[in-house]
Amino acid sequence: MEYYITVEPGVRIYVNDINPQGEKPILFMHGWPANHHLFEYQYNELIQKGYRCIGMDVRGFGKSDKPVYGYDYDTSADDIRCVIQALNLCDLTLLGHSTAGAVAIRYMARYGGYGVSKLVLCAAAAPSLIQRPNFPYGLKEEDVLQIIYNTYQDRPKMLEDFGEMFFYQPVTEPFSRWFWSLGLEAASWATAYVSCAWLYETLFDDMKCINVPTLIMHGIHDEVCKYPLGVAQHKGIKGSEFITFENSGHGLFYDEKDKFNCELMKFVGEK
Repeated sequence: MEYYITVEPGVRIYVNDINPQGEKPILFMHGWPANHHLFEYQYNELIQKGYRCIGMDVRGFGKSDKPVYGYDYDTSADDIRCVIQALNLCDLTLLGHSTAGAVAIRYMARYGGYGVSKLVLCAAAAPSLIQRPNFPYGLKEEDVLQIIYNTYQDRPKMLEDFGEMFFYQPVTEPFSRWFWSLGLEAASWATAYVSCAWLYETLFDDMKCINVPTLIMHGIHDEVCKYPLGVAQHKGIKGSEFITFENSGHGLFYDEKDKFNCELMKFVGEK
């Protein structure tokens, strides 16, 4: 079932509740610059096993509305809260990839994990995507500034370049075109504004607020959210479980999709 959920006047978020009669609901939050179709190869398997898979296009991306504001982590967390409340979700597994992993952490801190019983972070952009004086990991600030510049100058080429560093395992040319097309569905301004948020958003304190079982999955070849970010998440989130993907980059859910799906179902709970 497909919904448009109003999160504030004039802004609607698109949600695809793929198997609403299923059990053990999982809310999939996609990373920049794609949309909920990024998890196609999770949906395909999990719905056959009876799980309820809910894909959400974050504001500015996919089929969601594309205002010129609201691309900070707080507002993104507010959007999640509206979706969870509108669908009356409880005992939910919240899964966030990349930037959405960072937003998921902010949601847990900002709303006390309302409706969420388990958290999954995969290649998450936390506690900081960029290097800082107290955090010598992640991307350099100038790398992000270059992404923003390229977005404004030639967004299709920027997306193509990003796709080339996204996966560690070889992908076919048709698959590359498909992945590239997901980014084109976003608004150009949303693509740039989320990139701007990487420069100032941090989650060091937010991670301390998480008090639900948390699974962290990270590829050692990740060129976007470097592997030490996953290590830092594991250290910063009390009681978290950390699984390394030896043959994956940023797109670990496709690089090693069988392992990813298996670990996800094991963590959520076998049916």
